[in-house]
Amino acid sequence: MKVVITQSNYLPWIGYFDMMKQTDLFLLLDVVQFTRRDWRNRNRIKTSNGLAWVTVPVVTKGMYHARIDEMLVEDRQFYRRHLNMIRHSYRQSPYWDDVYPWFSDLLTEASSFRHLSQLNSFLLRKIADYLGIDTPIVSCVDILPRQTLIDMDKNERLLALCQAVGAREYLSGPAAQDYLSLEQFQGQRIEVEWMRYGHYPPYPQLWGEFTHRVSIIDVLFNNGPGSRNLLGNH
Repeated sequence: MKVVITQSNYLPWIGYFDMMKQTDLFLLLDVVQFTRRDWRNRNRIKTSNGLAWVTVPVVTKGMYHARIDEMLVEDRQFYRRHLNMIRHSYRQSPYWDDVYPWFSDLLTEASSFRHLSQLNSFLLRKIADYLGIDTPIVSCVDILPRQTLIDMDKNERLLALCQAVGAREYLSGPAAQDYLSLEQFQGQRIEVEWMRYGHYPPYPQLWGEFTHRVSIIDVLFNNGPGSRNLLGNH
């Protein structure tokens, strides 16, 4: 059993889904603090004027120390603005006619969720289905009690979740090398593997020089069903 434990992101880039594809279980850890100006509620798309943010507005007043799963969507009409930006940016893309009706319905439905975590996880599951990824996506609070997870430090939390699901391998993003205690994992006979990005092939992309780190929707509009072939071969 190989597991990933990470935060939910809004329409993340292809590397996020590649990580998902590589594992047997994808755990969403949204009981950690919400970080502003991060990937939890926003991502980038390519436009005729360069990169632009599509951001889900969340309630921040009085929520300075709030956790991701406590964040509320402030304006649930945001999807109209995002779809408008997407129309202007991708209507000339090769798979516009195929992808846009599906994605428009998807984002409209996602906007009905009050909590950011619910909105993100809904979108992640639907996009994973489109990409042919069958890895289960599960909230960490369905594995261990929420308060128990909150009370643990970073390493304890990750290790406890791995043990709870019977993981023998833990796939981690490279940023965790700054704090992850390999000794604790090795002591429990859990192998830590670091995710390696950077092997994704470029594809025909609108608006100038190719850019990798953009939302998965850029991949979908430019590649359609062939998007799944751009994920790493593992």
